[in-house]
Amino acid sequence: MGRYRRLKSLSPGKRQRAMVRLARRALRDDRGGEVMEYSLVAGLIVVGAIGAIQCVGEKVLARWSSLNSSM
Repeated sequence: MGRYRRLKSLSPGKRQRAMVRLARRALRDDRGGEVMEYSLVAGLIVVGAIGAIQCVGEKVLARWSSLNSSM
């Protein structure tokens, strides 16, 4: 938070240079790579689960309906 307050107090030219340095530092930083990989894998699992539930859901609903009507 403190870093952004300091950016507001700089002159426009210095603020632009500071923002460029900040962007370059963020692009070089690779600490979040593993988190991104895990989130992509988790997303793929969720999408696969949703697809499987949609494919099987109607059959399960029909089975429950037939079981309910037979009771």
